[in-house]
Amino acid sequence: MTENEIKLKAIAALTALRAGDSENFVSELLGEVIPDQFEVPVGASTQEVGMAVLRQAAEPMSALISGFITAFGAVADAYDETGAEPHTDAVLQELALRLASDDMG
Repeated sequence: MTENEIKLKAIAALTALRAGDSENFVSELLGEVIPDQFEVPVGASTQEVGMAVLRQAAEPMSALISGFITAFGAVADAYDETGAEPHTDAVLQELALRLASDDMG
């Protein structure tokens, strides 16, 4: 699967969540980008196996994150262009404060 196809899966997952599709469907959609099998060297140590799996999983995970960031950026730009208050940065700051508060309490 190409990086662009993985980004499209991320955007499809966000769209599905916003449309009210089941979390199982969204999980399956995102799961399609993670390899089912990993290649590891014969006789590899535990550390070598872990690193091989990490390398093979990192690329699709990075593309998913990039897709989420691309989608967020597009939505944030569209929202900010409406002139609505608060602006995206204020919404993100409030979210960060709430999350930090939840961790402390």
